[in-house]
Amino acid sequence: MTSHSSPQPVDRVLELERELQTPACRADEARLRELLAADFLEIGASGRRWDLHSTLAMLRDESVEGDRADIRLTGLTARTLAPGIIQVFWESERGGQRARRTSIWCERAGGWQQVYHQGTPVRHQV
Repeated sequence: MTSHSSPQPVDRVLELERELQTPACRADEARLRELLAADFLEIGASGRRWDLHSTLAMLRDESVEGDRADIRLTGLTARTLAPGIIQVFWESERGGQRARRTSIWCERAGGWQQVYHQGTPVRHQV
């Protein structure tokens, strides 16, 4: 076995999660369609339910409106739920808003795709 083997699945999914939060990726609909599954579903930090179509529309608007504030990721970890299924956990901070987040990625014929994402707001503790 060579030292140039492909990344472990968890490492690869963590790379993809980081990429998905970058302004460049969020503005690239073709790349988003590669990373987000056709049956993608999100429960946003607002409580709103998003599917692939509404997510792409929101990100398109975000790109046009120039709302490209960086998303800061902290505490990025993952666990394998089953072969080909990885759950990612992290916290985001963007424009003073913090949320705890989780994503589920599935390995499909075209590679890894996110099928589910949820964000839960984090309120400042007193």
